[in-house]
Amino acid sequence: MRVLCFGRFCDDLPGGIQSHVLSLLETLRAEVEFVNLVPSRNGRGRRFALADGTPVICTPGWNVDGSLVLSPGLVLEARRQHQVQPFDLIHLHLPDPMSHLASLAIPAGVPRIVTWHADITRHRRLLKLYHPWQNRLLNQARAIIVATPAHLASPVFAAPEIRNKAIVIPFGFDLERFITPHTKAAEIRAAYPGKRIFALGRHVAYKGFDVLIKALAHLGAEVRLLLGGVGPLRETLERLASELGLAERVAFLGLIPDTDLPAYYQACDLFCLPSVNHAEAFGIVQVEAMAAGCPVVGTRLDNGVNFVNQDGVTGIIVPPRDVAALAKALEDLLTRDSWRHELGVRARRHALENFQKERMATDTLALYRYVLCE
Repeated sequence: MRVLCFGRFCDDLPGGIQSHVLSLLETLRAEVEFVNLVPSRNGRGRRFALADGTPVICTPGWNVDGSLVLSPGLVLEARRQHQVQPFDLIHLHLPDPMSHLASLAIPAGVPRIVTWHADITRHRRLLKLYHPWQNRLLNQARAIIVATPAHLASPVFAAPEIRNKAIVIPFGFDLERFITPHTKAAEIRAAYPGKRIFALGRHVAYKGFDVLIKALAHLGAEVRLLLGGVGPLRETLERLASELGLAERVAFLGLIPDTDLPAYYQACDLFCLPSVNHAEAFGIVQVEAMAAGCPVVGTRLDNGVNFVNQDGVTGIIVPPRDVAALAKALEDLLTRDSWRHELGVRARRHALENFQKERMATDTLALYRYVLCE
């Protein structure tokens, strides 16, 4: 079957939707002929193929804020690709108004499947205008995929006609590489002696990295924070660390090469995801950390994030934005070695039982076939 996938982005900046889409394309490459159509965040269009041969078309775009890109070429390219060789199915990954608009260039008779990743928490004025349009798409979709049962608590699924289309297919990934010992882990431990907390993500407000840095100030001098990623708040976070006297204890790692990423999980004592709102809806980094045997300290967002990391089972959950509670949870895990090890073992088991790429591929392919046979 030939499927047009609107994969949100496909570049060197890591992101949850992009990671999930790439995993999906790779695992289904033998059964599905995908075209991955995305806007470019750097303003330049390009065409290339993934390692598995899947074509990726990036249309020139205007980067509004890193998460929203305007690209009129996306609409034109969607239409052109369908005219060259018609698609059997369209797979959208929402929220993403630009790809939604582009999908309208293809006849309504081509079935749509939507994967709902997260609620829109920014651009609220625009959301009021977009909301009816979004609901129309969800009503027209043949199926709506969510990664966890907790996603169904979103207001998006309040309407029965939309909720009845929802199907839970957990995101799946290549976890073996996080289990296999990485040679660079020993180098990282030597470079950052003491107790190590690892955190990773775009340096944006909803990630809550400012809360994590403030919590670090309440921990012993032997505790270090290794913070990976880039984003608009990088300088603000560096300034905060300096003001709190933590400049020597917070390592800003920047973009970590994907090949080295398992080494950082394996080298650290625990992972922290201090996100503060529902813009974080799953947390793929949690799955990666768990596969590496790393317990997770996270926040109670009452969504898919807490389906992935379960309080007292795979890690610890604290209220968002609560510096004192976060500091206590981190200290408890760092000082109780046997408990931390036990949570790490459970975390790896949870990841392997629920988030393997093979399960995602089987369930998604079955859904594709079911929709096309309706």
